Amino acid sequence: FDRDLRWRTGVKIVPIHCNSSNNFQITPQALEAAYRSAESVDLKVRGILITNPSNPLGSTIQSSILNDILDFAVHKNIHLVSDEIYSGSTFSPSEFVSIAEILRNRNYKDAERVHIVYSLSKDLGLPGFRVGTIYSYNDDVVTTARRMSSFTLISSQTQHLLACMLSNHEFTQNYIKTNRERLNKRYDMIIQGLKKAGIECLKGNAGLFCWMNLSPLLNEPTRQGELELWNIILNQVKLNISPGSSCHCSEPGWFRVCFANMSEQTLRVALQRIHKFMEQRKFVQ
Repeated sequence: FDRDLRWRTGVKIVPIHCNSSNNFQITPQALEAAYRSAESVDLKVRGILITNPSNPLGSTIQSSILNDILDFAVHKNIHLVSDEIYSGSTFSPSEFVSIAEILRNRNYKDAERVHIVYSLSKDLGLPGFRVGTIYSYNDDVVTTARRMSSFTLISSQTQHLLACMLSNHEFTQNYIKTNRERLNKRYDMIIQGLKKAGIECLKGNAGLFCWMNLSPLLNEPTRQGELELWNIILNQVKLNISPGSSCHCSEPGWFRVCFANMSEQTLRVALQRIHKFMEQRKFVQ
């Protein structure tokens, strides 16, 4: 959200801080704390932004939590934007619940404050096509988005290609099935590899990454200590992983590791490097 919203538009973003004690799940208390934090600096809160499945956690948001988030938005009279860009990359179709399903179960009460965004960049691996959607129950939002789309038109060739591809039921079903199987296999591969190296990860069920805990390796439990470890891994191990602080994580030592943007052979090499690094750290300690 920083790059896509704050840097481009100047929108102020206040993180909803979650912690590892409940697997970084959003709670009503965390929502209220973030809301009060915004108010303390005279910011008028307009809405809540969530990613489901979560980036960087690599896990889906439970329906009970989605209900809590929507209840909070209604109570505060604000909007809820759900980024569901990884919805087709869950390891099992039954594990993902869209905010649209929550609204359906509520007979679409308060639907005008809910908006869903999606793109073909992740699930279909087509970031270069620059194709995305806004699904909103609010007529004003839809009208505004339609007018703004004149500045981001998709070429006729791209539209034709995607229409042919997505309307092919056999292809889409086979693609989703194969994609889920490959992601699940790759996820198991990296989780088991990290576990053998003595590294624990948050249990995930979606996305292209895992949430890795390296807090025991920090010289000091601070953001600076986290960045120092990141710098060592980048320059000595030659692996680029995302420090949790770049995702506004309040607990130092968590890192996001992508596993789907490389071959299995490259992933094996990466795991070998991590294993060697961990062995060296144990020896030094």
